[in-house]
Amino acid sequence: MSRRGWLLFSAMSVIWGIPYLLIKIAVAELAPATLVLVRVAIGTVVLLPITVRRRELIPVLRHWRPLITYTVVELCIPWYFLAVAEQTLSSSLTGLLIATVPLVSAVLVLITGRERLGARRLVGLVVGFAGVAALVGVDLHGSLLAVGAVAIVAVCYALGPVIQARYLSHLPDLGVVAASLVVTMLVYLPFGVAQAPTRMPSAAALAAMVTLGVVCTAVAFVLFFRLIAEAGPARATVITYVNPAVALVLGVVVLNESFTLTTAVGFGLILLGSVWGTSRERRAETVAAEP
Repeated sequence: MSRRGWLLFSAMSVIWGIPYLLIKIAVAELAPATLVLVRVAIGTVVLLPITVRRRELIPVLRHWRPLITYTVVELCIPWYFLAVAEQTLSSSLTGLLIATVPLVSAVLVLITGRERLGARRLVGLVVGFAGVAALVGVDLHGSLLAVGAVAIVAVCYALGPVIQARYLSHLPDLGVVAASLVVTMLVYLPFGVAQAPTRMPSAAALAAMVTLGVVCTAVAFVLFFRLIAEAGPARATVITYVNPAVALVLGVVVLNESFTLTTAVGFGLILLGSVWGTSRERRAETVAAEP
């Protein structure tokens, strides 16, 4: 990979590793629906003019049925449930649990019968979910309902790229993202406004919301598609393995969240299981799981 590719890879590893920290800060003062609304509204303001100027929006709107399905699965549901989960769970644990997305993808392959899973991949699934059990069983500082919310997010992030690859891959990438942000904004507009705080949030919460919208949404997608063009989709999606580590470090350093031996072992098992569980396939989707 070129130097430019490594720079983009490093930037994306950090940019999509920090949302967990920012969400944790924001949900202390905002309802999940309001946070999602603000985030997608900011992202829309940044990306929509770009896609309109490039004339990339109209072709996407002609495929509105798969677009709506993709938007619900990739944005509407997971971004809301991430915020709900982090009302209870630590940001670091949430990020580590999201590392199970490749495992969920492998399970979906097994269920649908699209590919045969060999012994190594099956062992990978067992090892990966053993890591999840270690994290949930020992390091859980919240409710099982919150863990269930993260599980829903992981399933959505595994399904979203499949929908995109099958029905939307021939369309402009940024056009798909911008249209999805608009749809999500319209969905959450009544709920986000109704649940908005009665007083101005703190500077920390405001900064978290703006960073989520501008950096972790708008800028992130632009850089991610450039990374795909530079390094290829297979290498680009390796950031899925790096993001949780960034979330863990930030949670421990910035928010003073706990870090135990079980945390390290559980995360290691999840990563090892993810690598083994997906060893025979290379994800070629153009949109990876993004928090």
